[in-house]
Amino acid sequence: MRPSILVTLAAAGIATGSAASAQDTTFVAIGTGGVTGVYYPAGGAICRLVNQGRSEHGIRCGVESTGGSIFNLNALRDGELEMGIVQTDWQFHAYNGTSDFEGDAFEDLRAVFSLHPEPFTVVARADADIASFDDLQDKRVNVGNPGSGQRATMEVVMEAMGWTMDDFSVVSELQAGEQAQALCDNNIDAMVYTVGHPSGAIEEATTTCDTVIVPVDNEAVLELVEDRDYYRVATIPGGMYRGTDEDVQTFGVGASFVTSAAVEEETVYQVTRAVMENLDDFRELHPALANLVAEEMISDGISAPLHDGARRYYEEAGMLE
Repeated sequence: MRPSILVTLAAAGIATGSAASAQDTTFVAIGTGGVTGVYYPAGGAICRLVNQGRSEHGIRCGVESTGGSIFNLNALRDGELEMGIVQTDWQFHAYNGTSDFEGDAFEDLRAVFSLHPEPFTVVARADADIASFDDLQDKRVNVGNPGSGQRATMEVVMEAMGWTMDDFSVVSELQAGEQAQALCDNNIDAMVYTVGHPSGAIEEATTTCDTVIVPVDNEAVLELVEDRDYYRVATIPGGMYRGTDEDVQTFGVGASFVTSAAVEEETVYQVTRAVMENLDDFRELHPALANLVAEEMISDGISAPLHDGARRYYEEAGMLE
């Protein structure tokens, strides 16, 4: 059974009445993440544009709040979702059968386009004496819920550091939407989140209590970036959040919009078309999407093959030869 859809039809741009009958309608569910992250509003933005043209193409799009990247990839494989937003590193691992997908490659995974950059972000209480990533040892840390990209990426960094969960005094597995309150309630010292900025969860934490955003730029992390094409050095701009006035160096990935080869070509074509032909509107639907460039969206962070429906649109639009 699918997880419940946590966005109203109206919020996703679905009218209460439709000229198309239920038999003529194709239903598309987009798996996102926690409601305070960027995946959820980004998925809603995609659905809003798709649903605007429903009378023409008959596609009804809905957004599902999920556990995140790993959950979305597994749900796509199982046919429980039609599309999903996932970190670019986990797109790579799922398609190639590496890391958490070792020996279990998702060969039918297909890319549609890439989205916003996602820096790996560590937010700590100002009174926790955490000035660098190394200082997380012996602290109370929320590592993220199982099934999330945030948790999986944290485990990659921990392995590079030679750490286990025993290196923390307390390990929490809270979902993205729960961690800011836990931080400000002094139940944890730090939270980690791979997320686009500005992020509602980060804003909640930094405005509710005194916090700092911690650099993640030690030698182990720089080696990760050097060794893996899907990682890159990233900067969280100073002044974006209360308590952090200077730029903060870290590393990051990107968000990507993916589907399965089992989803019909025409469906993916129409979803791709809805976004690309309304890209100016799409950029305005969330600040993290503001700097998207069409040509970069079909190449950056794309490791799975393009879905035939997406490729068809890009070729017709002259974006691919």
